[in-house]
Amino acid sequence: MQKEIDNMTEVGIIEPSTSPYASPVVLVRKDDSSIRFCCDYRALNSITVFDPRPMPRMDDLLNEVSRAKFISKIDLTKGYWQIPLDEDAKQKSAFVTPMGHYQFTVMPFGMVNAPATFVRLMHKVLDGLHSFVQCFIDDIGIYSETWDDHLQHLRVVFQRLRDAKLSAKPSKCCFGFDQLEFLGHVVGKGIVSPKQSKVQAIQKFPVPTTKKHVRSFLGTIGFYRKFIPHFSELASPLFDLTRKKGCFKIVWLPVHQKAFDSLKNAIASNPVLRSPDFSKLFYLRTDASDCGVGAVLEQNFEDGRHPILYLSKKLSDTEKRYAVIEKECFAIIWSIKSLRVFLEGRSFVVESDHAPLQWLDRIKMTNQRLLRWSLTLQEFNFEVVHVKGKDNVVADYLSRIDSSS
Repeated sequence: MQKEIDNMTEVGIIEPSTSPYASPVVLVRKDDSSIRFCCDYRALNSITVFDPRPMPRMDDLLNEVSRAKFISKIDLTKGYWQIPLDEDAKQKSAFVTPMGHYQFTVMPFGMVNAPATFVRLMHKVLDGLHSFVQCFIDDIGIYSETWDDHLQHLRVVFQRLRDAKLSAKPSKCCFGFDQLEFLGHVVGKGIVSPKQSKVQAIQKFPVPTTKKHVRSFLGTIGFYRKFIPHFSELASPLFDLTRKKGCFKIVWLPVHQKAFDSLKNAIASNPVLRSPDFSKLFYLRTDASDCGVGAVLEQNFEDGRHPILYLSKKLSDTEKRYAVIEKECFAIIWSIKSLRVFLEGRSFVVESDHAPLQWLDRIKMTNQRLLRWSLTLQEFNFEVVHVKGKDNVVADYLSRIDSSS
């Protein structure tokens, strides 16, 4: 801690303080083994007016970048620390250590509005460049279809960063790749796949012994749930272990081990998703089982039909009591709403192995729930096509899973 304080004081990151504020300090080790100096600002955050600036959707960024032939990545050096604080904010950033009382001169990690502030800055710096630049906090992805365009795009981005006096970390920057790691994924050549180091970490995850360990595993593998067909179905027994009722420790049964192994096997099977092509027709395959609904969004490419992403949801106790046709219809309406960003404003095909849903938009129904759902879907332009259960390979698998597991 003394070394970090000395280094930050020397370069002007912090300064001695007489502020009435004082937050505690914690040191966090990053993936590259370097130290991140953090303050526990929970008390300060509880009285801070929240900045509602929305964060970029990671899936949108990955889909945009992965379609390009040439990709580069720029990682800013301690991005938050490149934003200066005014005098009032400096006092609020004060922290206490055994070595004395200090305050930041630049924006520290841990403040509730720090991400929104940084996103707003990057939006201003890169304004007008969104046809070839995508940014998530301090990770900047530059993507182009030709090498000459890519060089020109890099020049423009570098000039914008230079004008804003922002610095990048060379060891974490990559230039001119057809495929590289970006936002925890491998992107490029029109595909998106999980980062292998993350997959290996999931494979080595030990059998959980407490609710906290179960939540940690579900949170880790849940980051890649779009790669796992029927994630909610497979993980259902583990989610049940995290309920608030019961003791801190868990009783690990064969059904939990089966779910644990199934999730590990699913993420280790080298899952690959294609980047969506918005000039092509989308196909949405849906299905429902006694305890969950699932869907896969697909498109036809030159080498056949490929998945864009997988969706799944565990049914609530109320939803489990729906009739079969209601569950099947719920699978459609839930997946369409979840995929609104892909499907809104364009024609698409819904494929279901439940034949009555073909006439969902034109039959006279006495079932008020189906009627209400049918009216909700009127804003979307789609056709429901019946497929045999044996041909509904991915989505139909949901209805074949043992609901007791």
